[in-house]
Amino acid sequence: MSTLRAQITVHSQARTGDSVETGSLHALAALAQRTRLAIFRMLVAQEPHGMAAGSIALAIGAPQNTVSAHLGVLARAELVVASRHSRNIIYRANLGRMQTLIEYLISNCCEGQQACAITGVSAVCDGSCKQGS
Repeated sequence: MSTLRAQITVHSQARTGDSVETGSLHALAALAQRTRLAIFRMLVAQEPHGMAAGSIALAIGAPQNTVSAHLGVLARAELVVASRHSRNIIYRANLGRMQTLIEYLISNCCEGQQACAITGVSAVCDGSCKQGS
């Protein structure tokens, strides 16, 4: 009976790992395109205020509908979040999602020793450096 429980536990852990892996693949695929990477980096630089889609389009010199499509890909990968402010939709980088992605990528660092991995992630910006701006 304990063998069956162990198999169930391993199976459920694998499923959880699969969903993290799948989410990570979606995020990496979304960033594996020059314009989307540029948009994400720009939004990171604009934390915590974010930018409207039109401002992003002007900044990168792309049509607004193209930028909207790229923002949709980034949003589906949970790398950006959108919120309505009066008539504008403001997009912000989801730094928590990026931190989760980085944690996943370096989770086996130093042969899985948690102290090493945590130290590596602690340097990830959470946007609080500009809260007073």
